[in-house]
Amino acid sequence: MSEIQNPLPREVADAYVDELIALDPVTGTYLGVRASSSALPDYSPAGQEGLAELARRTLAGLEAAEARPGADADIERRCARLLRERLTAELAVHDAHEGLRAVGNMHSPAHSVREVFTLTPADTDEDWAAIAARLRAVPGALAGYRESLGLGLERELYAGPRPTATFVEQLAEWTGPDADGLTWFEQFVAPGPEALRAELTAAARTATHAFAELRDWMAEVYAPTVEGAPDPVGRERYARWSRYFNGTDLDLDEAYAYGWAEYHRLLAEMRTEAEKVLPGAATPWVALAHLDVHGRHIEGVEEVRVWLQELMDKAIEALDGTHFDLADRVRVVESRIAPPGSAAAPYYTSPSEDFSRPGRTWLPTMGLDRFPVYDLVSTWYHEGVPGHHLQLAQWAHVREDLSRYQAGIGGVSANCEGWALYAERLMDELGFLADPEERLGYLDAQMMRAARVIVDIGMHLELEIPADSPFHPGERWTPELAQEFFGAHSSRPADFVESELTRYLSIPGQAIGYKLGERAWLLGRERAQRRHGDAFDAKAWHMAALSQGSLGLDDLVDELSRL
Repeated sequence: MSEIQNPLPREVADAYVDELIALDPVTGTYLGVRASSSALPDYSPAGQEGLAELARRTLAGLEAAEARPGADADIERRCARLLRERLTAELAVHDAHEGLRAVGNMHSPAHSVREVFTLTPADTDEDWAAIAARLRAVPGALAGYRESLGLGLERELYAGPRPTATFVEQLAEWTGPDADGLTWFEQFVAPGPEALRAELTAAARTATHAFAELRDWMAEVYAPTVEGAPDPVGRERYARWSRYFNGTDLDLDEAYAYGWAEYHRLLAEMRTEAEKVLPGAATPWVALAHLDVHGRHIEGVEEVRVWLQELMDKAIEALDGTHFDLADRVRVVESRIAPPGSAAAPYYTSPSEDFSRPGRTWLPTMGLDRFPVYDLVSTWYHEGVPGHHLQLAQWAHVREDLSRYQAGIGGVSANCEGWALYAERLMDELGFLADPEERLGYLDAQMMRAARVIVDIGMHLELEIPADSPFHPGERWTPELAQEFFGAHSSRPADFVESELTRYLSIPGQAIGYKLGERAWLLGRERAQRRHGDAFDAKAWHMAALSQGSLGLDDLVDELSRL
């Protein structure tokens, strides 16, 4: 496993990262490893098994490492907890052959192949030569992915029809020409050096052709085969994915009930705030619809990018030294516009290990050029500062005190999304959302996360809607009811709502981690406050919490309570 004699858990974890990067150059690029820039992973069944075998060897090495002197130190213990939990969850997904039906509108090998180019270094001629090589590697990567999906069809392991249809639409957008007659990859290489123009253009066309072949196969072979298969995954598959995204085995019925409790709490608070925005509004969403027309807006795509950058810069200035202690390199974050063909939800990408690539927030415009402020402020506290950026950039900053695994690739979705939702709430607690428009937008975003718990668990497990629900009481959830409920309890436009429901069907168990993760962060803070009493220092606690790396939700509460 490692050339280090008698390694401790952090050394086992770092050896795992080294071997993983060799198998998965996309992960290498996310970490900022330039040597990864010219290659792509093997997404075939054999490639998937290679990753699983590495995980098994690592778990065996971890067991031996935990028996060695020094392994009980907090810094080693936390790393061991995370590594065991993550690899065990990943193996459970692999052993259930979920990689043979990895189709969706946000996360698939095809999405990884396209998106990694937006993070690949492109500063020098050498960088662009590596990009050309990576573009030429696209056909092999997509062939391996198609081999896996084909084996899934043979074994009747089907992706849902709705995610499949959306994926085909995305592939068509990625491979179709824009107004200038260029495909996405041709647009991407346009800024490249003139000396490599012919090579880059040819490589971009090679990559586009490979995606077009995948598009045609998905439309002509895969989609007709899975037609009629259920979109919901059922309790067994859902529990497996929930463990993967949340880092713990949840009581799904309790989580469903919690989602409804939060729904009722937030609805009452939203009604109070809506009265300030539009007195007499029948529902909070009537008030939000009023803001869509009459509220504050940002006009223009570049203008909204700049406005979001300024919002994050102002948050850093206000929070640093008062509620957080931020290193200079953590203070840098960039606002970007997401490439065409992205899903509707904003997202964040972490800095490289050496911070040569900063953390970045990404706004999908969905073809719009007018953006309501109420829908942006708390969202960028979530994606940027003090949300994803402060957590993930701080992990990178303290990487040498943790391990590359904890700081870079061992993230638990619910830990990260829970922190980001906690960050929104923290900004409300600190008074940054005093404006009624912005606070109603924040509550709307909170309600969206509560609705995610309800509909994600409800439709995949086909649970009954409670008798005290104002929406179809006593009926059982279907994707159609879920979309109707989500649309009725969100200010988001119809295309966003449709994209969200497809996302929940594509990655079951991920969407519930926002609210359940926030609950874990709040519980950990509450227990730490009780332990310290009047001596509790919120700034010190935040920095210690952000510097311990990732953990699954049960482990997270335990470790936060100790700080």
